[in-house]
Amino acid sequence: MTVPRHVRAAVMTGVDATVVEERAMPTLGVFEVLVEIRAVGVCGSDVHWYRDGHIGSTWVTEPLVLGHEASGVILAVGGGVSPDRVGARVAIEPGVPCGRCAACREGRYNLCPDVRFFATPPIDGAFASHVVIASDFAHDVPDALDDDEAALIEPLAVALWAVRKIAVGIGDRVLISGAGPVGLLALQVATVAGAEVTVSDVSAHRLSVARELGAHETIDVTAEVLPDGFTALVECSGAATAIASGITALRRAGRAVLVGMAADGQATVPLDVIQSREITLTGTFRYANQYPDAIALAGSGRIDLRRLVTSTHPLSGVHEALLRPGRDDSALKPMIHPQQDENTPA
Repeated sequence: MTVPRHVRAAVMTGVDATVVEERAMPTLGVFEVLVEIRAVGVCGSDVHWYRDGHIGSTWVTEPLVLGHEASGVILAVGGGVSPDRVGARVAIEPGVPCGRCAACREGRYNLCPDVRFFATPPIDGAFASHVVIASDFAHDVPDALDDDEAALIEPLAVALWAVRKIAVGIGDRVLISGAGPVGLLALQVATVAGAEVTVSDVSAHRLSVARELGAHETIDVTAEVLPDGFTALVECSGAATAIASGITALRRAGRAVLVGMAADGQATVPLDVIQSREITLTGTFRYANQYPDAIALAGSGRIDLRRLVTSTHPLSGVHEALLRPGRDDSALKPMIHPQQDENTPA
């Protein structure tokens, strides 16, 4: 396969500002692969970096390539990688840990303090024609998944990790608060696990998508009161009121996992409820060792990733794609297609 001399990348140069640049093709290191990027999903974190210039206390201070939900085809391999991998279609796991710290040695590499995670300053992401990644973090995908679906293995891994953190299974009554992409994927994962799932949100459109994807019940929290008696909560909105009301809706010995991030990093929880009902409350951060299972689950056809895709854009359309979710709640998952002809309509 022919390796081009340059990479084309959409580079964030400031808040709400992007330019498409040509850059030198990176050099392949040992155990690395060069991937031609075919599809990249726009994540809520990309939107926050772009719109606000920071997430929490971490700021974008230098030009940055966003995008971390990516798929593509391996064009070349570095030393120590079988040449048979050339031509393989892959989903990219975007965080490469150090492999040496205590968290990595314990198998919790998502907590590695030295992880190099795409599109997290100062590490460039995948809104680019090509990227280099460690071979072990380029996972083969079956032909049953198209390029967009392969890219969305990343948020599916987030949802799978969250649902597993609170051991959702047969007979559980699960509340998922927040019907964004991760919430809609958590809905499907919990349903596959055998749970009865209720989804809450403030968007009528997103609740309608939740019903399409198998929600037993949906609750518009602007007009309805949450019922109680849930055994588990997957909180995907990050809204302080949703966190408090979701925990309060749990029965005794319920379990809750917080996935969504509060805008200011702070939220108040009903401590009296947590203590008197012995609620188990945990956080979650990305995922570890989930990609193989997420790929198998998506490849089985039991998870509908395609329903999340709401628009496609070339690299020159990254600005529009990043602004679209904030303007239209029906924009679940804009996708960037770096190989798309700039003159081809989305």
